Amino acid sequence: MTPSAVSLPPATGAWREGDPPGRRQWHVQEEPLALEAGGELPGVRLAFETWGRLAPDRSNAVLVLHALTGDSHVSGAAGPGHPTPGWWNGLIGPGLALDSDRWFVVAPNVLGGCQGSTGPSSPRPDGRTWGGSFPYLTQRDQVTAEADVADALGIDRWALVIGGSMGGMRALEWAVSHPERVASLLLLACPAAAGAEQIAYANIQLHAIRSDPGWHGGDYHDAGPGNGPHTGLGLARRLAHVTYRSERELQTRFGRTPQGAEDPWHGGRFQVESYLDHHAAKLIRRFDAASYVVLTEAMNSHDIGRGRGGVQTALRRVTADTLVAGVDSDRLYPLSQQAELANGIPGSGRVRVIESPSGHDGFLNETAQVSALISELTD
Repeated sequence: MTPSAVSLPPATGAWREGDPPGRRQWHVQEEPLALEAGGELPGVRLAFETWGRLAPDRSNAVLVLHALTGDSHVSGAAGPGHPTPGWWNGLIGPGLALDSDRWFVVAPNVLGGCQGSTGPSSPRPDGRTWGGSFPYLTQRDQVTAEADVADALGIDRWALVIGGSMGGMRALEWAVSHPERVASLLLLACPAAAGAEQIAYANIQLHAIRSDPGWHGGDYHDAGPGNGPHTGLGLARRLAHVTYRSERELQTRFGRTPQGAEDPWHGGRFQVESYLDHHAAKLIRRFDAASYVVLTEAMNSHDIGRGRGGVQTALRRVTADTLVAGVDSDRLYPLSQQAELANGIPGSGRVRVIESPSGHDGFLNETAQVSALISELTD
């Protein structure tokens, strides 16, 4: 292999068979998964990680659900099988909000994801990669697959289900689809249904990926280094990342400052452009473009009231002790959407506000404030 090939990203950043397993465990579903949009998905396997021990009466289980480009590696160092450190380091462990001496914490990689669970980069039953033939998924399909993992672990009822952004959508779906299985619920920076503006942002990202010459209808996974839809995925990440942060933060951090000695008038970049380039380059090495498409479409499908008489009727099905929190600077999922959840879920009370300059990503960055919310539900 030439030095230039070594420096190129692989066609997909997905975890593939033969890669180090890291902390992952796996559950294989015995029967094909019937899909809400029709048809079924055979051979479903979900990767998950756990912390702590399940109590003899199985009363101490906590489910943590990740956002769009997250995975099962909520806490821990980067290492073989885990290209990045835990995305919520500081929440799980002895003496932390999710004390692993008290709680048994389970974090699955979402169905359709790319870090060990069945998704477009996974092999079909015939051995070929799913690629562009992977079926359309909804949040309800993903929760059904997660419920099968809970069954396999012997967990009839979660003491707490917690999720933010896409993870919050699934946490809400858990509480509405299986109210008897969720004792407490923490919803962070998520809506009752995907709104028009959120779908519009997603549409641009999907077009960026699908218009990449390396997309090949989603069948690119066995291409050589540098030949995946990296440009499209990078563009999608740039746009998404702007929606994840706040205008105030970007202005304060970067303003109009050039990047180092670069001159924006002569082909150089502003610092904020370099920042977006950095995040795009990171994602294409650790994620899969087809999973990004599948999961984004699943987020667009999110509507807790679909087939249930509308949002308000569906929210009244929640029986969990619930807290709803949003980020004061979030422009992707603004506080008005969390207010709808809090007003509709019986007994949830007022919306809790996470104060952060970081925008939507505040639910990830403000660990102390999230820890206080967890403690409010678990103490």
